[in-house]
Amino acid sequence: MTPAQIEARLERILPRVAKPGRYTGGEYNQIVKNWQEIDYKVAFAFPDIYDIGMSNLGLMILYDIVNKHRNLLAERVYAPWTDMEALMREQGIPLFSLETKHPIREFDMLAISLPYEQLYTNALNLLDLAGMPVRSLERDASYPLVIAGGHACYNPEPMAPFIDVFVIGEGEEAILEMIGVMRAARHLDRETQLRYLAQLDGCYVPRFYDVAYHEDGTVAAITPNMPEAPAKVLKTIVPVLPPPVTDFIIPFVETVHNRAPIEIMRGCTRGCRFCHAGMVTRPVRERPVAEVLAAMDKILQSTGYEEIALLSLSSSDYTYVLELTEQIGQRFGHLGLNISLPSLRIETVSTHLMDNLGDGRRGGFTLAPEAATEKMRSTINKYVSHAELLETAREIFRRDWRTIKLYFMIGHPLEEIADVQAIADLARAVLAEGRKFHGNKASVNVGVSTFIPKPHTPFQWEPMDDMTRVQEKLALLKAAFRGAGLHLRWNEPQESLFEGFLSRGDRRMAEVVERAWRKGAKFDAWMEHFRQDAWQEALAKEGLDPHFYTHRRRRIDEVFPWEHIDVAVTKKFLTQDYLMSQQQKTRVDCRHHCFACGILPKLKELRRVTPEDAWECPPVPASRAARKRPLPFAERALAVDSIPLPLVGD
Repeated sequence: MTPAQIEARLERILPRVAKPGRYTGGEYNQIVKNWQEIDYKVAFAFPDIYDIGMSNLGLMILYDIVNKHRNLLAERVYAPWTDMEALMREQGIPLFSLETKHPIREFDMLAISLPYEQLYTNALNLLDLAGMPVRSLERDASYPLVIAGGHACYNPEPMAPFIDVFVIGEGEEAILEMIGVMRAARHLDRETQLRYLAQLDGCYVPRFYDVAYHEDGTVAAITPNMPEAPAKVLKTIVPVLPPPVTDFIIPFVETVHNRAPIEIMRGCTRGCRFCHAGMVTRPVRERPVAEVLAAMDKILQSTGYEEIALLSLSSSDYTYVLELTEQIGQRFGHLGLNISLPSLRIETVSTHLMDNLGDGRRGGFTLAPEAATEKMRSTINKYVSHAELLETAREIFRRDWRTIKLYFMIGHPLEEIADVQAIADLARAVLAEGRKFHGNKASVNVGVSTFIPKPHTPFQWEPMDDMTRVQEKLALLKAAFRGAGLHLRWNEPQESLFEGFLSRGDRRMAEVVERAWRKGAKFDAWMEHFRQDAWQEALAKEGLDPHFYTHRRRRIDEVFPWEHIDVAVTKKFLTQDYLMSQQQKTRVDCRHHCFACGILPKLKELRRVTPEDAWECPPVPASRAARKRPLPFAERALAVDSIPLPLVGD
C-alpha cells in the first residue's frame, strides 16, 4: 500500500478514533526528508501509545542522531490504541510511519525501544501490524532488520526468537555502526548480514547462541554456535555524552511528560543493591554546565516548553549541580520556567540547592528513601539516618513547599513487619515537621512498590517476597494511612509478579510471550487491558511455573539466563555486595573509594576507548572531561558511507 493510499484511508477512519492526533504526524519540529533521495531508512518504534512514547528521551536522541546525516532518514511509529488497531486491521492499513505514512515494511531497519518488560507483547503486535513474521528466523533480507535496545534488553532472552539483533548498552554510536555495516552488506543474505553485525560492540544476535538446561530447569550453559559470536557480549558505552536534543517535536496531544528533558549525567556511583539502572549504566559521565545552558537556550527558541527536566539517576550527585541551578536562575529566572530536578538524594539535598530551586516550584518535593528503617537502608545500601531525613524534610517545608512525596519499596530482603510499619511512622513524622510550618495545609504523599530482584544487581540471587505477605503488608499500610494529610498509593503486587517473571525469564519464556500475545495479550502495562488469563494459560501450555523465576533463591554459582550479557560490572563484585547485604554492611559512594566493580578493565576492551580517551574512576569532572575529549561526538561517530565489513569466518 502506498503512502497516498494510507492517507486516503486514514481520512475516513481518524474521525472514528480517540485522539486522532496520535496518528497524523505533521507536528512542529518533525523531520521529513525526500524518501527517494535517501539511501537508508530507519523506523524508530516505541511499542506503546503516542502519549507515552513521545516522552521517551532515548528515542528522541536516536531520531536526532540519525537524521543529522543527510543520507539517512529516521521516522517514528507508536502502538495504535485498540480502537485504531481494530480499524487498521479492518481496512487493511499496515503499520506506517508518522512523518511520511510509508509502511514500516518499506524501511531498511525497524529499531524497537524496550525500556520495560510489559512492552513485549506490544512489540510482537507491531511486527504483526507491519505485515512481518514475528520470528526472526522467518524474516529474510527482504524484510527490515529488526533491532531492539533499552533497559529490558539487558536480559534479552524472553524476546530472543523475535529480534534479529539486540543492542546491549548505549545506542548513540552503535546505531551508526550498524547502519554502516548494513549498507555495505545490503546485497547479502540475512544470515551473513547478522554474522557481520555480531562482531560489533554490544550487538547480540540470539540465533548465534544455544542454551542448555539442567534437569531441574536451571540454565546449564549458553554457548555461541558461530565463530563471529563472542562468548560474552560486552555492552557498548559512549565515552562522552552526545550533544543534547534541542529541537524537540511538539506533540499534538497531551503526553505523560509535558516538558523538555536534558540529561545532565549518565550513570551512578551510589551502588543501591536493588537498582538495575545504577549498575548497568556505569561509569558516570557528566555534561558540562555550559552545554546544559546552551541547550536550554536552543530549546526555548525552538519549542514552547515551560518546564525543563534536568535528568540523571541521582541529580544532586552531579558535580556542578549548585553552579548549574544558580546560573539557570540568573539566566532564565525572569521567564518563570519550571525547572525539575528529579532523583534528589536525601543526604545531598543542600539548603543552597533548595533555595536555587525555590522559584519555579509546582506540586511537591520528591524524596526516595526506599526503606523506612536504618537496618533496611543498610541492607539495600541506601543508608541515611532518621535524623538526616527529618532534617531534610524540615528544610523543605521551611522553604514553603507544602507537600513532600516519599517513595518506598516493600518486600526487600530481610524485611520484617516492623520495617513496614516504620513506613507509616516515618510518614507521620515527616508530616509533623510540615505542620510546624503550614498547619493542616501540609501533606505527605507516599508511593509504595513491590521489590523485584532485577538482573545484573547484587539482589539477583534473591527471591521476591511471597504475594500473600505482600498483601498483608499493604493491608497494614492502608490501615495506617488513615487521617488528614497522609496519602498512600501503591502498585498492585500482581503487576510486580508479572514484571518479575519476565525480567528474570530464560529463553523458554519467549514461547509464553508469543502464546499470550496470540491469545490477545497486549498493553500489559495497562491494568484494564492486562489479560492474566492469557498469561496463565500460556505458562501452563509451556509447562512453566512463574514462581520458578520469581520466588526461588538462586545458588551463588547458578548460571543466569543473562550470563552471556556483560554489563562491565563483574559477577564477583555483585556476589561480594550480595553477601555484604546479608550482614547489613554498606559501601560508600564509589566516587570516594573504588571497590573494583570491573568497569575500568572492561572499558579498555572497547575498541573505541583509546588511551587518549582518558577514563578515570572516580569519574573525570565535567569541565576536565570536556577539555580531554578527543573529538566532538559528530566527528567521532563513524562515517556511515565508508565502514568496511569485518571478516566473516567459514
